[in-house]
Amino acid sequence: VALNALNDREGWANAGVTLPEYDIAAMTAATRANPVWLHFGGGNIFRAFIATLQQRLLNQGLADRGIIAADTFDVDNIRLIYGGYDNLTMSVTLNADATIDKEIVASVAEALVAQPSEKKDYARLVEIVRNPSLQMISFTITEKGYALRGMDGEYTQVVKADIEKGPADAHHAMSIVCALLLERFKAGKHKLPSSAWITVPTTARSSAAASSKLPVSGRRKASSRKILSAGFPMKAVSPSPGA
Repeated sequence: VALNALNDREGWANAGVTLPEYDIAAMTAATRANPVWLHFGGGNIFRAFIATLQQRLLNQGLADRGIIAADTFDVDNIRLIYGGYDNLTMSVTLNADATIDKEIVASVAEALVAQPSEKKDYARLVEIVRNPSLQMISFTITEKGYALRGMDGEYTQVVKADIEKGPADAHHAMSIVCALLLERFKAGKHKLPSSAWITVPTTARSSAAASSKLPVSGRRKASSRKILSAGFPMKAVSPSPGA
């Protein structure tokens, strides 16, 4: 799979697919040298929404670096979906007028497994968080990723093990993030800034809760909203006009 397949801009245009408008290789090199954004949870919500928004900034020249995606749980997501497809995504949006927008998103510059057992990837993550250029760590993870306690109110077994073993052998997502933030703390002599954000998707359930003060008709309307955008990994191959 080669990124230079995207050079066939006419072929992709004939297939109705929008391509990135920036130099992908230059963006990737700049991001690796001086990362600004590390994201945990590289699933569909991230690929279809957050990565696409960063692509808008790159297309407009308002940013020159992309996002580094990390996953603490799903190794295959990083190795096969990202690594197997040059970190490219085909974002497909179903519009209200029944039309379909297709766009290749290339704003993910790097994808890493955030587990100490994956030594090469984890060493790279440590390098990233210790870099003064890093500005933000963000998350799109479910309760499985950030829950520390079980239904009984006690720490889960994996969290208990992390507390006992310490940051060098962390396995829970939040333990790993804390271990990495500790690395940044030590690298900056306590002076490196950091910012962490978590993104909560608007779903039928959450939109209904947010509109609980509305009249019944308003709640029904709000709760009927659905996410109609999704991110799919894709190979960088030249499409046929009928694709």
